Amino acid sequence: MNPTPTGRLDGNNLILIRTFAADISDVWSSVTKSEETALWFGPWEGDAGPGNLVRIQLVYEKGKPWAKMMIEECEAPNRLVVTMKDDFGDWRITLSLKQNGDTTELRFVQHLSDRKLAGDVGPGWEYYLDMLVAAREGNALPSFDDYYPSQKAHYLEGL
Repeated sequence: MNPTPTGRLDGNNLILIRTFAADISDVWSSVTKSEETALWFGPWEGDAGPGNLVRIQLVYEKGKPWAKMMIEECEAPNRLVVTMKDDFGDWRITLSLKQNGDTTELRFVQHLSDRKLAGDVGPGWEYYLDMLVAAREGNALPSFDDYYPSQKAHYLEGL
């Protein structure tokens, strides 16, 4: 399988969009409830809410490390902004959900400190968002090897 990359850069913002044939509250649960995030990204623990730190386990990363994540904003079921620091840098991620009739659009935005990071970061988020799609649909999870390094050039194009 060689999935086609869908993300793009707008300035230093990496933007990816996924659309679900589901109600916004259902998609919101998939990106905020620990038992549901565990299916495609990793479980989290702690007292969720704006200004609070939670711990999230990155179960699909080598060693399944735990990381601290700050919830900057949470406006259920439309907007979630989180920040995280790890060995690879600072991560600021905004998830925006919008109901459009019978579908919900999830817009993922990560602000990059350097646009060149998109070559490594973009394929990773394509993978994770496709994991979300697969988990919601009950399909087999994709392999990261199908995304990286094959999608790297897409994200470095035009830099």
